[in-house]
Amino acid sequence: MKINRLEKILDSMRKSNIPQLIISDPASIFYLTGKWIHPGERMLALYISIEGKYKLFINELFPVSEDLGVEKIWFSDTDDCVKILSESISRNKPIGIDKNWPARFLIELMKKDVASSYVNGSFVVDKARMIKDKEEIELMKNASRLNDMAMEKLLDLVVDAHSEKKLGELLLSIYEELGAHGFSFEPIIGYGKNAANPHHSSGDATPKEGDSIILDIGCVKDSYCSDMTRTVFFRSVKEKSKEIYKIVLEANKRAIETVKPGVRFCDIDFAARDFIESKGYGKYFTHRTGHSIGIEVHDFGDVSSINTDIVKPGMIFSIEPGIYLPGDVGVRIEDLVLVTKDGCEVLNKVDKDLKVII
Repeated sequence: MKINRLEKILDSMRKSNIPQLIISDPASIFYLTGKWIHPGERMLALYISIEGKYKLFINELFPVSEDLGVEKIWFSDTDDCVKILSESISRNKPIGIDKNWPARFLIELMKKDVASSYVNGSFVVDKARMIKDKEEIELMKNASRLNDMAMEKLLDLVVDAHSEKKLGELLLSIYEELGAHGFSFEPIIGYGKNAANPHHSSGDATPKEGDSIILDIGCVKDSYCSDMTRTVFFRSVKEKSKEIYKIVLEANKRAIETVKPGVRFCDIDFAARDFIESKGYGKYFTHRTGHSIGIEVHDFGDVSSINTDIVKPGMIFSIEPGIYLPGDVGVRIEDLVLVTKDGCEVLNKVDKDLKVII
């Protein structure tokens, strides 16, 4: 077990009056143990108690020979795995359940009437994961460095007028050449009117002169994710598109300038959204300003108008305002930021000045 991370979890459990916790999310188990286990439909559970009992319940199909600093409890496909788990739970005490534990396990555990109550314990691990330690920060910086390199290589290929889908395939090859471990999410590559769909799925479209081109890409390196968006224009740019680009870029910069310990996530969202609204495009900024990122490309937490949580050093999240005019043009500019003790560090270095690919 990674002791410093475990201590953060235990401290939060004590403060939240959660004496015991079942962690089922593979990403959170990796966070604590350094081991990825993908159980599919089978049960996987890490049991933690403030009394110092730590047990990993794991199917025999997933051999783990390493010492993970936690007792491993094995079961087979024909065992009653929930019964085996229930025998380790402290009776007549509350228990937290994290993340998306399948109902077939949770309901069976509840039927056994071992805990006094069941509570949503997701926030215990999620909020701990929001604050990156030194090791995680270096891994995130490295993933973003690779993503910057990939974006520069991808921009060089736009001139060849590949289809959206083909450009995505070439991006995967670029990541492999750079030593990344594949996509952190399916890339969003949109030309022209497709760029006006914030979550467009890449298709067979090819770029036409004057099109805006959204390139929203990310890779995984050493189990940590990157994410960045740049928007460029193909062969020429219309005056209206120039205006929109400048507005989005200024919104991106204003939001980044707002990031520092003590501000609220909603204040950062407001910095971007208020500027876009002041220019008359508020209804065309249709999503939140950003999201947290780490082991998963969308970690817990977001930069939205309703999130009043306070920003703290060690947090990493995206700043990605956009304007999308249906059937016409879309612009999004996204960077990842690391919150420092007195501000933030932008992890992406790819130039954001308006670029026309000729």
